[in-house]
Amino acid sequence: MPDNRLDTLASISNTERIIPATVEFVDIAGLVKGAADGQGLGNKFLSNIRECDALVHVVRCFEDTNIIHVDGSVDSERDISVINFELILSDLSQVERAIERALKTRGKMADYDAKKEIYGKIKTALESGKPARSIALSEEEQTMLSNLNLLTMKPCIYAANVSENDLANKVNSCS
Repeated sequence: MPDNRLDTLASISNTERIIPATVEFVDIAGLVKGAADGQGLGNKFLSNIRECDALVHVVRCFEDTNIIHVDGSVDSERDISVINFELILSDLSQVERAIERALKTRGKMADYDAKKEIYGKIKTALESGKPARSIALSEEEQTMLSNLNLLTMKPCIYAANVSENDLANKVNSCS
């Protein structure tokens, strides 16, 4: 991502090499209802997302009879809810497996009580439909959870995919 300010910073710090920041976007096929149970690309899709640092959820906000929607109609709120629900289900499964592993090795695990507490906090949030990122966590707790690579812990941006006509007319077509 080129940025003119880098030249100024380079001259101040007397550096010879300027390396601009990079952002890589990976287009992963759409997620469908039931993905956490293996529907559609299911687990492959979810494992691909685990490798990402952040999520950009592109939400369709336009009607076009030439473009079929997996659910038969365009409803951006429903689509966001479906995706979030599937991500939450996947994370809940991850947390439940982590709890089982912790129980099996609790005698050998020095931080068992702390992990049990944080896993319980996250599980409760997920069971109530909240993403893991909605829980205030200390740095230590975040570190304890990092190996789980929770999908709902990742930052998420929603991008509205609108029609060219709506864009030109500045129409808000997302509900």
